[in-house]
Amino acid sequence: MESKIAIHWFRRDLRLEDNAAFYHSLKSGYNVQSVFIFDNDILYALEDKKDRRLQFIHDQITYLNQQLQLHGGSLDVRYGTPIKIWKELLKEYNTAAVYTNHDYEPYAKIRDKEIENLLVKNNISFHTFKDQVLFEKDEIIKKDGQPYTIYTPYSKKWMEKLNEEGVPNYDTKNLLSKLHQKKSSDFPSLKKMGFEKSEPVFPSKEINKSIIQHYHDTRDLPSVSGTSRLSIHLRFGTVSIRKLIKEAQKLSPTWLNELCWREFYMMILWHFPHVVQSAFKPAYDFIEWRNNEDEFEAWCEGRTGYPIVDAGMRELNETGFMHNRVRMITASFLTKHLLIDWRWGEAYFASKLLDFDLSANNGGWQWAAGSGCDAAPYFRIFNPYLQTQRFDPDFKYIRKWVPEFEDFGYPSPIVEHTFARDRCLQVYKKGLAKK
Repeated sequence: MESKIAIHWFRRDLRLEDNAAFYHSLKSGYNVQSVFIFDNDILYALEDKKDRRLQFIHDQITYLNQQLQLHGGSLDVRYGTPIKIWKELLKEYNTAAVYTNHDYEPYAKIRDKEIENLLVKNNISFHTFKDQVLFEKDEIIKKDGQPYTIYTPYSKKWMEKLNEEGVPNYDTKNLLSKLHQKKSSDFPSLKKMGFEKSEPVFPSKEINKSIIQHYHDTRDLPSVSGTSRLSIHLRFGTVSIRKLIKEAQKLSPTWLNELCWREFYMMILWHFPHVVQSAFKPAYDFIEWRNNEDEFEAWCEGRTGYPIVDAGMRELNETGFMHNRVRMITASFLTKHLLIDWRWGEAYFASKLLDFDLSANNGGWQWAAGSGCDAAPYFRIFNPYLQTQRFDPDFKYIRKWVPEFEDFGYPSPIVEHTFARDRCLQVYKKGLAKK
């Protein structure tokens, strides 16, 4: 029988370098077989058969396989439900241990518990590691042991811990002689999984130091290239969060603060999983949303008559990306001007964003709606015209995505701003009074 091996299960960590679970698998004393599973439970929910994120993942695992082969290894790629695939893997490999990195989303926690139970029944150890964040779960908590729900004290504690402990590094490059070679390296095509190839242009995972150094000056201007565009790489782990934090420490406190916000929302999702279905602040579940389907469709398609809102939605639909400032403007507009449930907008963003991450998307939408932890107060209602004056005064961003905004044929505003603001305040006050 073949010698015992360790399996490293790639998920949101699609890289070989500075990968915690991969590092520990290589240090286990066993040869390591890497595995990736296209999870049918997740793929089944994707409506777009040319989903650009799936193309990104497929491209990355192709590259990972090539890297592993250079060092005498291989990537075993499967398609199906995880429990079914793991039962197949255990029949094919003489497995001593399985290594993987933590995933904090509700579905992932259920999946991982199911796989752990299967492995334990088969006398196989299951080892999981922190990798996609610097600090997780209960590592940043208040003195009374409770999680933070306000960002500022959380970030202060986060920064203190960072300065005290530093940033670890999991150097794998001298351990790659411990790889296991699978006999066949064929893996499922997009077509086999029911999807089609797409040809999106993905941002580079290289850190543009000049952009990061000027991030505090340019991050709110959607017409300039003033953000890192690394969010898709963070989402799928093609770049290490530890690497980015080290660079942020050297280059930009403002950018470091944004990386901290990301971990804050992941911590919130871990401790308060109810936010996936309902408001973080329960009182906001009493708001009576209008949920006009025609208005929602106009918002989705960038036909609201508010150029900055329409520009953002068209950028999202065409590229899978939307500038963060414009994400806030479009989300505020949907929830407060149109009084459409934040869950509708959250789901639409989830279907379109290349960098969709449940914790950040949920946190951002609940922030805009006023229902989240440390959210904008409900009476803070972005004025799209003032936002344009501040962040796109020369209409460069708007002209790129809504070139007809000054033409006669451009639609009138779907709702008048002052009227919408007053209506929003009344509806929110009425809903919050019911708590």
